[in-house]
Amino acid sequence: MEDHDTGAGASAVGMSGASPAQSASPQQARFSRHAGAHQRHADPRHAGPKHVGPKHVGQGQTGASQADQHGDQPKGKTRKRRKRKRGRKVFARDENGAVAQPAPAGTTASQPPSPPLQAERRPLQSPPRPSQQELPVFAALDLGTNNCRLLVAVPGRHGQFRVIDAFSRIVRLGEGLTASGRLGQAAMDRAVEALKVCGEKLRNRKIRKARLIATEACRSAANGVEFLDRVEREAGLKLEIIDRQTEARLAVSGCGSLVERDTQGVVLFDIGGGSSEIALIDLTGRRSPRLANHIVSWTSLPVGVVSLAERFGGRTVTRDTFAAMVDDVASRLKAFDGRDRLAHVLASPNFHLLGTSGTVTTLAGVHLDLERYDRRRVDGLWMDRDSVDRMIERLIGWDFQQRCANPCIGADRADLVLAGCAILEAIRGVWPSERLRVADRGLREGILSELMADDGVWRDGGRRA
Repeated sequence: MEDHDTGAGASAVGMSGASPAQSASPQQARFSRHAGAHQRHADPRHAGPKHVGPKHVGQGQTGASQADQHGDQPKGKTRKRRKRKRGRKVFARDENGAVAQPAPAGTTASQPPSPPLQAERRPLQSPPRPSQQELPVFAALDLGTNNCRLLVAVPGRHGQFRVIDAFSRIVRLGEGLTASGRLGQAAMDRAVEALKVCGEKLRNRKIRKARLIATEACRSAANGVEFLDRVEREAGLKLEIIDRQTEARLAVSGCGSLVERDTQGVVLFDIGGGSSEIALIDLTGRRSPRLANHIVSWTSLPVGVVSLAERFGGRTVTRDTFAAMVDDVASRLKAFDGRDRLAHVLASPNFHLLGTSGTVTTLAGVHLDLERYDRRRVDGLWMDRDSVDRMIERLIGWDFQQRCANPCIGADRADLVLAGCAILEAIRGVWPSERLRVADRGLREGILSELMADDGVWRDGGRRA
């Protein structure tokens, strides 16, 4: 079961459920060959014969001027022109020291430019970009109630990074957790297999810093710590269970670039599998480079798409069932003491909602009528109030098989998407907004941003060794 999420950045590579090579050297060699090929294409020294001689040099002709080919110019002028164009003498001398005929035809048209010409061109070229192996590599892993996701990235321009490897798989670790209070054996087996793939990917790279987190499923399960001990033994990964406040902060950190400069207030929400994090962000004062510094209130609801669907049913959802799910979440939000901290900006056109979860990315894909999910079109998309209303109404009207048939939902999400929509509706009821921005990013991107900022890679352009 593969997730359609590919991480931040269209340049993500290596999305696969297969294990990579066992040793580091083949992986590094592939990166080295790739970087070398890129430099050869960019370097005029490898550009081939198109940089030498006339544009249409025929077979058997030299790289000399057209005037020399036709023989209609004095010999002396021809020699001067050759010296200017070639930067060196092209006539050979015989045994007696006399000047011989020009070099035989065909000896220059297929050769690279002469060294003096290269020396003149070299300063005009930009210095080669450092290869991926020269840049520090950072990694972030998020094991949630529904998904196991990994991102590996190198720093780019200030505040940005470039994904060089990614992995995402739906594992449903929290399956049955609501009823039993424990992680099920089959669910743990699925998660361990996915984590083994992640472990191989990480061991095949020289990682500067990494942070591997587990969220609500491991946080609330009676055997959560025991499960992570098994992960360390079998997958070789040591995961930390983060608290809900940290989870909310990382979600905010991962979405900073989607909050525009004129924004006055944002309610950011992350609808997960077992919990939903909500952060109120006030930007009416002086803005800090870190969006998380502007959180004025936050909450974590112990309800997500998996837990809500298991309690109310996810396959067959009537309108009454959907309304009951919305009411359940709304009652939890009423107990949130800090819900009114953005009352002074709710009526402003510069206030909006920002959603980061499979629920909102699925709504966006359905809204765009995508034949297959495309992160580049979804991440950062704006949806107005009426568009969100129409998409939710459409999904409520579909039965389970119709939801399965939609390429942006699929069988893996068909029994969860309406539970996510119910959580979204409860959030919209408390913080009504004319606009919703969709983020296909979240905890992993927040981890990477914080790791790189704390390491100082952007202080010198992201090129620390």
